[in-house]
Amino acid sequence: MTITIDITSDFICPWCWIGHTNLKAALALAGQPQVQQRFLPFELNPGMPPEGLNRQAYRTAKFGNWARSQSMDEDVTQAGKQIGLEFHYDRIERTPNTRLAHKLIAYAQLPGDSVKSEQLFEALFVAYFSHGRNIGDPAVLADLAAAHGLDTQAALAYMHSDTADTLLDAALEQAHAAGLNSVPSLLIGHHRIAGAQTAESMAAILVKLKNHE
Repeated sequence: MTITIDITSDFICPWCWIGHTNLKAALALAGQPQVQQRFLPFELNPGMPPEGLNRQAYRTAKFGNWARSQSMDEDVTQAGKQIGLEFHYDRIERTPNTRLAHKLIAYAQLPGDSVKSEQLFEALFVAYFSHGRNIGDPAVLADLAAAHGLDTQAALAYMHSDTADTLLDAALEQAHAAGLNSVPSLLIGHHRIAGAQTAESMAAILVKLKNHE
C-alpha cells in the first residue's frame, strides 16, 4: 500500500521546512512505509513584487518593528537547531517572490522522480534559510535545478511559460478552495494536519494507515 502525502507549503515559511523534517523522522519511526509525496504551492505573500523586497524593511513594516522580527527569527532558529536545521537569518537580504520557485518544483515533479523532487524541495529551503540566497532569482533557481540533475534550459523555459502560470494559479486556487489559509498543511492519506506537528504524532497516523487502520 502506498500512502499519498500532499505537502502544501511556501519556501519562505520556516515551519514548512521544520514540518517536512519532522515528517522524515516520522517515516523512520513508522518503519519507512511506502509513500508518494506531492509538493503543492501556497503563497504567504501573494502581492510580493516579482523582484522581492528588502527583508528588514518588509518585516519591519509587517510586524511594526525590526526587534519583533528578530525575536521571531531567534525562536525559529532555536526550534530548527533541535532537529538539526541551520537558520541564518543574518544572511538573508531579500524576502523573495516565490512563484518561480513553486514553478520549478512543479517542473521537477513532471517526470515523476519523487526522490529528485524531494531533494530539490529541501534544497530550496536550505538555499534561502541557511545560505541567504535569493530564491526568487531565476539564476539561483537554474543553479539549484542543475545541481539536482534537471535540464536547466528546459526548467527555465517551463518556469517562464504560460502553462506553468496557469497550473500554478489553479493549484493556489485549489488550496484556498480547500480552506487552507496557512502552511504547512499536510494531507496524509485522508488525515489533514495543520502546522509543523511532531514526528511522533505524524508517525502514529502513518502506522494507522500502514495497518489499514
